[in-house]
Amino acid sequence: MAGILAWFWNERFWLPHNVTWADLKNTDEATFPQAEDLYLACPLAFCIFMVRLLFERFIARPCAVGLKIQASGPQKAQPNAILEKVFTAITKHPDEKRLEGLSKQLDWDVRTIQRWFRQRRNQEKPSTLARFCESMWRFTFYLYIFTYGVRFLKKTPWLWNTKECWYNYPYQPLTVDIHYYYVLELSFYLSLLFSQFTDIRRKDFLIMFLHHMATISLITFSYVNNMARVGSLVMCLHDAADVLIEAAKMANYAKCQILCNLLFAMFALVFISSRLAVYPVWILNTTLFESWDIVGPYPSWWVFNLLLILLQLLHSYWSYLIGKTAYQAVSKGKVSKDDRSDIESSSDEDENQTKQKTHNSATNGTNKPHGSNGFLTGTSYPDEH
Repeated sequence: MAGILAWFWNERFWLPHNVTWADLKNTDEATFPQAEDLYLACPLAFCIFMVRLLFERFIARPCAVGLKIQASGPQKAQPNAILEKVFTAITKHPDEKRLEGLSKQLDWDVRTIQRWFRQRRNQEKPSTLARFCESMWRFTFYLYIFTYGVRFLKKTPWLWNTKECWYNYPYQPLTVDIHYYYVLELSFYLSLLFSQFTDIRRKDFLIMFLHHMATISLITFSYVNNMARVGSLVMCLHDAADVLIEAAKMANYAKCQILCNLLFAMFALVFISSRLAVYPVWILNTTLFESWDIVGPYPSWWVFNLLLILLQLLHSYWSYLIGKTAYQAVSKGKVSKDDRSDIESSSDEDENQTKQKTHNSATNGTNKPHGSNGFLTGTSYPDEH
């Protein structure tokens, strides 16, 4: 184990040339980031998860009830032993051949069986009230951490001149504000990583898992090798749009459509401008070019920048989804079903049936989404972290 740890914490990988871990040990004059500082994040992540459960039950839920958000979930499928066996043991998405076989066996038409499987899949999804509570928790945390980050960073020189992130690197003292900011952010994303398996399951589960892993790795790496200054800029920039998307979701669940549309428009503007303009021009410019000129590259420098570029690719993907939604809303006055949508609508069923009957009479509006004159009606959108 000692050999593995010595290999993992190799100074030639983590630190610039001619710098050793001994150089970054705490002294009476200065305190530097230590890897063991982050051990606190694991128990704190559990505490944050427990606080979330209490928050959702005793704060978010009463708010949802006050807004008349229903606790009931999607309509349940009628009990049927044969279909239940197929659903649990064989497939949740039967093909046309299996549907026809079940139709003959049960003496049901194919459309009814399709509806049963759709309702059965939706039956496992959480209610609107549960979604509201989840969004309210995330909104509250993002608002707090973003406000803290802005108040802390506006007093720092590296917010106004990013070259300050690299002057005298890595011998930059650790402040209490940076330590608190890092440990709290890391704890929150660890709690998100684990709660992702218990939260609302979405179609971009793997992408979000990759996002959380990249974020946790970036926070950890940047702290350990004392890139905390630029790391604090990255975290604050990402938190800006998260507040708005969670607020838009809450407005959507509460059926405040005008407010929902306004918040989503603000979110789209902030997200695209911050992730596709400010992030590459401000963050990637300093980590790739300014740090190269002032400090020079070394092995972990390449890993750090690779992770930042990975985040940029995820930003581009999510910006595409957001832009597509906004374009549909503006050009058509309604939003087509989001690819990530958790609850399947009957339009899915109609679309599948239309594909199966391509030689039948043309459909009139069958594939149109259900009533939506707003940005977020009936849809869900990327959870930004």
